Amino acid sequence: MYVQSIKAVKRKIPLLAPFKTALRSVTEIESIDVSIILDNGIIGRGSASPTMVITGESAESIMAAVCGPIKDALTGINIMDFQDALGRIQAACIGNSSAKAAADIALFDARSKQLNVPLWGLLGGRKSITTCMTISVDHPEKMAEDSSHAAGRGFNVLKVKVGSDPELDFERIEAIRSVIPIETRLRLDANQGWKPKQAVSLIRRMETMGWGIEFIEQPVKASDWEGLKYVTERVELPIMADESLFSARDALKLTAGKYVDLLNIKLMKCGGINEAWKIASLAEVNGIPCMIGSMMESSVSVSAAAHFAAAHPNVHYFDLDAPLWLNEQPEGMQYEGSKVELFHSPGLGVHTASLSQ
Repeated sequence: MYVQSIKAVKRKIPLLAPFKTALRSVTEIESIDVSIILDNGIIGRGSASPTMVITGESAESIMAAVCGPIKDALTGINIMDFQDALGRIQAACIGNSSAKAAADIALFDARSKQLNVPLWGLLGGRKSITTCMTISVDHPEKMAEDSSHAAGRGFNVLKVKVGSDPELDFERIEAIRSVIPIETRLRLDANQGWKPKQAVSLIRRMETMGWGIEFIEQPVKASDWEGLKYVTERVELPIMADESLFSARDALKLTAGKYVDLLNIKLMKCGGINEAWKIASLAEVNGIPCMIGSMMESSVSVSAAAHFAAAHPNVHYFDLDAPLWLNEQPEGMQYEGSKVELFHSPGLGVHTASLSQ
């Protein structure tokens, strides 16, 4: 069972509503859909979506990496040599984490199909998953309206985008808290938008309000690890690293050095399921719980993230709502309110026509 060929197709998917963070605003996404074709006819599916402000990749660079060095590294490889194949993806080129993730996901999908088991079965677990719903950054009244709507749809955990202005951010959370049920919990994602001292001052102020905040995600610049630690050591609410975390090496330093309390793993940042597993396991050794997150991506890669999260024992938080923002039906998973359901079909359970040869 050898890798016969690898193909990639680029498509655009419109969003149902604009998605806004402290870093960017988008109304559609690009998806690079990757197929790994084995000599016995099995096709493994994967995908990647470029997020230039985080990974530095474009759709063109992802296509070039997949159809160039990654294809060269995998073609002719026996899929039974699975770990070798996964290693070849990571060694094929420098960086290009999203391109590597797409190939990694496709390889896991092909291997699961070859064994006739769902991906969560290959990985070894299927715990229950309930996702939060993201609230885009906007003026307080609009964010309150969106939050009330999300809570009414059954989402009892909201991930609120903030980070543009500390005082305005306080007003945003105050407005949201005034219209949602008392049992609804909040997670604040600053997307690197605050300075360390600003973050400490604002978080301490919020801590006195009893707003049901679970944690604060990436309050300072990704490269400011000392700033992360400064905030972590001076507030009570848990601090989570997102953009500061790309690899297992980053996870080792962040967790062993107690820079943060939590880690947000994203397949597009770390290069796929194999590296994500290493990150979660390293964090577990150091007593740091993890969340599985996603960029604004298609359901192909988000379903891969869900399979990984369902299987790894140290993934305790789930942020997998990206497909609900897209103007297309989810593949490989289904949503019942905030509950994410995975299937028993082999691999990811993805059969989209756009991913055809």
